[in-house]
Amino acid sequence: MRALVSKTSPPFVEIADVPDPEAEHNQALVEVKAISLNRGETRRLESMDPGTVTGWDLAGVVKRQAPDGSGPQAGARVVGLMNVGAWAELAAVDTDFVAELPDTVSFEQAAALPVAALTALRALEIGGFVLDKPVLVTGASGGVGRFAIQLAKLAGARVTALARRTEGLRELGADEVITEIDLDGPTYDLIIDAVGAGVLGAAIQRVAPGGTVVSFASTVPEPVSYPARELFARAPRAKLYGLYLFAELAHTRSGSSDLRRLAELIAAGKLDPQIDVTLSWSDAGQAIEALLDRRVNGKAVLQVD
Repeated sequence: MRALVSKTSPPFVEIADVPDPEAEHNQALVEVKAISLNRGETRRLESMDPGTVTGWDLAGVVKRQAPDGSGPQAGARVVGLMNVGAWAELAAVDTDFVAELPDTVSFEQAAALPVAALTALRALEIGGFVLDKPVLVTGASGGVGRFAIQLAKLAGARVTALARRTEGLRELGADEVITEIDLDGPTYDLIIDAVGAGVLGAAIQRVAPGGTVVSFASTVPEPVSYPARELFARAPRAKLYGLYLFAELAHTRSGSSDLRRLAELIAAGKLDPQIDVTLSWSDAGQAIEALLDRRVNGKAVLQVD
């Protein structure tokens, strides 16, 4: 089969022939139709051994049902999530992390869901009941941020979006759009942070007593600092939660049901995957460079053609 594999020179990816995957007893063999790109997986391409197949998000058609009989049957249209291996014509996907798609949801829409939408969904679940509560989403113009705004609004939250590029965020449901955190401004019951560094340090200073800061990424790699009293004295019982999606899903085992829930929201017109770039996977280098240069507002999706 063909796959996108790492290489040693920019854009650090190319299409090459690799062996077909061998599905284990609990894995469906999926013929991949579309994949999406996430900044985390693209940033590490440069450090991978040449010829490595990576990739997290995929959508396609089940070619062979899992040998143990679990999961969707052959011919089903599905969305799936993998730790590695999605950037290929065929993928062996654990049935705990694959879900059937409603007929009206395209492969491209579905491929945008797994890592970004599941991260946003899990962050909101960690934050708990947010009806009529203030929620801050940082890095809000990114893939996770755009899902988080929409899902928080569906849950009844009062949403503030922080981003450098703010266009379109109010249309997604943000009640307020800001470009920096006011340290003398309002506090938030839930803060979903995609940035780290100074933004996370400022966010910790604006969490409400008993509130939660969920940190799931480090777009800016510098260390985080904040006045400790701003957390333990000003916001007693507040907590900082480190969210790593694959560890969360290994614990909750909710990947399949959550992916189905998200796909049904798209089918119902309640969730927009915010696909900004759609290209053939033969143009993967162009899409990766745009993503890493922050020229993608939302998701970048590649068609496996």
